[in-house]
Amino acid sequence: MKTPITQMFGIDVPILAFSHCRDVVAAVSKAGGMGVLGAVAHSAEELEIDLKWIEDEIGDKPYGVDLIVPARYAGSDDGGLNLGAIRELIPPSHVEYVDDILRRYEVPPLSGDESGTGLGGGPGDQPAPMSADSQAPNLEIALANKSALIVNALGPPPNHMIELTKERGRLVGALAGKAQHAERHVNAGVDVIIAQGSEAGGHTGEIGTMVLIPEIVDAVGTTPVLGAGGIGRGRQMAAAMALGAAGIWCGSVWLTTEEAETSDVVKKKFLAATSSDTIRSRSRTGKPARQLKSAWTEEWENPETPMPLGMPLQPVLIDEAIRRINKAANTEGSGAEKLANYFVGQIVGDMNRTLPAAQVVFDIVDEFIDAVQGLSRQLET
Repeated sequence: MKTPITQMFGIDVPILAFSHCRDVVAAVSKAGGMGVLGAVAHSAEELEIDLKWIEDEIGDKPYGVDLIVPARYAGSDDGGLNLGAIRELIPPSHVEYVDDILRRYEVPPLSGDESGTGLGGGPGDQPAPMSADSQAPNLEIALANKSALIVNALGPPPNHMIELTKERGRLVGALAGKAQHAERHVNAGVDVIIAQGSEAGGHTGEIGTMVLIPEIVDAVGTTPVLGAGGIGRGRQMAAAMALGAAGIWCGSVWLTTEEAETSDVVKKKFLAATSSDTIRSRSRTGKPARQLKSAWTEEWENPETPMPLGMPLQPVLIDEAIRRINKAANTEGSGAEKLANYFVGQIVGDMNRTLPAAQVVFDIVDEFIDAVQGLSRQLET
């Protein structure tokens, strides 16, 4: 298969797989696509270990690294706030509400050595999570290794990210939920645009993929566009490319693969879910992010209770709560099990089997070929 994306990265099929799991990244790259490791939750040490492991697994095949550096977040106008300052901005009423949720659903506390770790448990002088300063070490590690693509998952990549990445001879990608955003990305020097529709998991805008892809393709000229959002099958890949995309960017579809690190309880929920079982909610990051509906999202949608805080206050507020929920959730019917959820797109309705990640790639390609050939036959006279 030959598209601007396959030529740009030297891959066999224009399928880019976003995953927080290094095993998925390696499996997709070995299957002819390209894995992209979501690194926002990695410490610098963890990222170094995972990238070395990926490179040992895939040899000279390419892979990417995805970071989250939002254009605007609490304190960004003043150069960012440290973790201690973020904690001081969190209203006591929100702390009490999170405690109340955990109490009502009978979620047990963490052990003493676990409670002081994670996004919200570090020293007060460290950078706030999901900020430019917090991602700087991971950017440097990604560029010190062999990553072929650096992607910013939330807004335009900062100038220093683009400049540093290009200085090292790598390519820059960015997600866009509006044509205007894509134009700004290209003007800033971005090489690949991911046109992500509202159907996608994680942070999304409000425009559906069918409308968004051609708008962005028309707006960015010769810059290659990847279609994303509600794409996890070959027919959807064919539709995205018919709309002008040079390939696809998939994230959710890997969450139920054999390699995925998705917890057993959440994977079971994904396998049973329909495409109607997701919601765009600010309850985990402070920005609208599509995720599986659960008691957790219901609690934060209640207009009579505190509303989610902005980024990065919300992730700091709920960090320990999410870790408590995840640890206790494997008891079926427990309060923690009812609360447990994760980011996932509307494609979850098709994620009803657990397969190797490579098989998912092969199935997408096979169905894509069948779809294209079917269209071709319809044009025969």
